[in-house]
Amino acid sequence: MLKKLTFVLGGAASGKSAWAEDLVTGSGLSPVYLATAEAGDGEMSAKIARHAARRDERWRLIEEPLDIAGALPGLGGGDCCLIDCATLWLGNLMGTGRDPAAAAQDLLAALDDCRARVVVVSNEVGQGIVPADALSRRFREAQGRLNAQLAAQADLVVQVIAGLPLVLKGQLP
Repeated sequence: MLKKLTFVLGGAASGKSAWAEDLVTGSGLSPVYLATAEAGDGEMSAKIARHAARRDERWRLIEEPLDIAGALPGLGGGDCCLIDCATLWLGNLMGTGRDPAAAAQDLLAALDDCRARVVVVSNEVGQGIVPADALSRRFREAQGRLNAQLAAQADLVVQVIAGLPLVLKGQLP
């Protein structure tokens, strides 16, 4: 049985979302997909469509690019919610000028209070080169802090590399 909070981390196109989806559907709970992406261009529209095609009719979809914390109280104890993904959510927030540290604290508190099991997907952004511009460096730093906070709060932390899970904390169900 999945614990309260699972954190799935990986690089771009690492297979982390598909792996997390399998984890949620295997939980035996009602799957909920909390999507943070917005279809701002054709490439993102195609990516959203690929993700949606993997989910069957069992999934309930919540589209929430900014207020994840506000969406979580509507979930029940029989739900297992996949938040995909924290990286897009953080970028959305920073794009509106909101304080990422305050939003992260709100999210962490909401995750703690949430009655559902939650699986959060996020990108590992700190293993590449130092970004050339200040905004990208601020984003990378904020994402690194958010990832560390989510990992600290989570019962299970898994890094997905080439579609394969590597458990960093806890045990797979």
